[in-house]
Amino acid sequence: MSTTNADTETETLTDGFHLIIDALKLNDINTIYGVPGIPITDFGRYAQAAGMRVLSFRHEQHAGYAAAIAGYLTQKPGICLTVSAPGFLNGLTALAHATTNCFPMILISGSSEREIVDLQQGDYEEMDQLAIAKGLCKDAYRILHAEDIGIGIARAIRAAVSGRPGGVYLDLPAKLFGQVMNAHAGANSLVKVIDPAPRQLPAPEAVTRALNELKNAKRPLIILGKGAAYAQADADIRAFVEKSGIPYLPMSMAKGLLPDTHPLSAGAARSLALKESDVVVMIGARLNWLLSHGKGKSWGTTPKRFIHIDIEPREMDSNVEIVAPLVGDIGSCVSALLSGLGDNWSAPPADWTSALREKVETNVARMAPKLRNNNVPMDYHGALGALRTIIKERPDAILVNEGANTLDFARSIIDMYQPRKRLDVGTWGVMGIGMGTAIAAAVETGKPVLAIEGDSAFGFSGMEIETICRYNLPVCVVVFNNNGIYRGTDVNPSGGPDAATTVFVKDARYDRMMEAFGGVGVYATTPDDLTRAVNEAMDSGRPTLINAVIDEKAGTESGRIGNLNPQSVVSKK
Repeated sequence: MSTTNADTETETLTDGFHLIIDALKLNDINTIYGVPGIPITDFGRYAQAAGMRVLSFRHEQHAGYAAAIAGYLTQKPGICLTVSAPGFLNGLTALAHATTNCFPMILISGSSEREIVDLQQGDYEEMDQLAIAKGLCKDAYRILHAEDIGIGIARAIRAAVSGRPGGVYLDLPAKLFGQVMNAHAGANSLVKVIDPAPRQLPAPEAVTRALNELKNAKRPLIILGKGAAYAQADADIRAFVEKSGIPYLPMSMAKGLLPDTHPLSAGAARSLALKESDVVVMIGARLNWLLSHGKGKSWGTTPKRFIHIDIEPREMDSNVEIVAPLVGDIGSCVSALLSGLGDNWSAPPADWTSALREKVETNVARMAPKLRNNNVPMDYHGALGALRTIIKERPDAILVNEGANTLDFARSIIDMYQPRKRLDVGTWGVMGIGMGTAIAAAVETGKPVLAIEGDSAFGFSGMEIETICRYNLPVCVVVFNNNGIYRGTDVNPSGGPDAATTVFVKDARYDRMMEAFGGVGVYATTPDDLTRAVNEAMDSGRPTLINAVIDEKAGTESGRIGNLNPQSVVSKK
């Protein structure tokens, strides 16, 4: 824009809208996930006009999940854009999810003006959003002046990706968008972030300490977490595993860093590996509840000595003693360990690796007939056995997975062959990540996406299939429909007319929802039906939803974590 002063000299101007867009594009951020509305509606229009990809969702939470997984896949902060107050609050779950899972993300929300908020004068959607967000993310910032937009966005980017990545909140009051300044000065105020996530090298003595532990180990084990996948140090991680000869156990989103069929994979012998190992190397994984906090029955009676790689020093000794902490970024730490192995490294004792391999082969052979069954209605094994073959034939596809039984069975049944191809619920086990994650996976990678959903989990984000159809994304959604949460067989214990708390409408036709938005809907009752429908969807690239009918008696309470459900010991008559 331009204006003319009293001396008829023309001054070129810019405003907050365009400075924000320019600052993001300067830092190679070209995609925004969000929901339009006051005060950010025009911002979305201007961003789209400037060549950015702006994807509008039906709910902010799912836009946030999309931004979070975009950060995980790209190592750049995914951007979620929301309106003020309610929209901001809808985005907070995704922001906290990103922080907990160490995904770089920036939640940008419009807000009410500070002078009204601070005096609590009742502005439209008035809320002190910055104060609310601070406890749920790595950092939170507010930009009040147009000349600070460049530095504010730079700080948010650096905070999101440096050290242990996470979520950042950026508060933009409505007045900021319309603020005007000289365009040349505005351009000079923008900041290109240099080396936002610098390498952090481990101390040489820490590397030596870790290698000495491994040299003395009789039954070593490597555990790979999603942080190892995020690091994109794939070649060095694979080389370290293969050169050391140490068996590895991948957590769910680390599957595919090495193929699950690799001879050193202990995934199908998880219980034996955890219980009998003596030295455990943690790479991008934390000893939280997903690993029973490093103690208890899951870990057996064999004393454990832990080597832990993490960029955050405070993670060490969080649950158990870490005898060899390696503080630094995963790529640098693994590279240092690999170099330290030298040419005379001795592989672990053959009795250890052979015992694990034998257990893997026994468990795989025992499972095979279950995966080939043709029961009607389908059970989880028969349905997932069919999808397992499809992923084997299409290793480049992205697998999104959520649910209770649907998640638990799938992560142990479906083998992965490439890194960052399995995306699921993460550390908190959040239900509802499915459609947002599937959308971002398709957008960020350009690859076909197969989303395997429990019917309960699908219900959290099902309306986003309209978003999938609107943008014509190559996403195939398979809903495992067993008529309820865990199972569809519960009854109301009072004998009243209401359905049991875990039961849904019987024989719901989710496939017709997809048809209503112009996508392809398929009703599948057999593994052959499922195989045929998924292959057709993946070949065509058309938005597809397959309603896969699962035996309503097949599920178990809370999947495999039913032990976390408290049980009443009081009987009321």
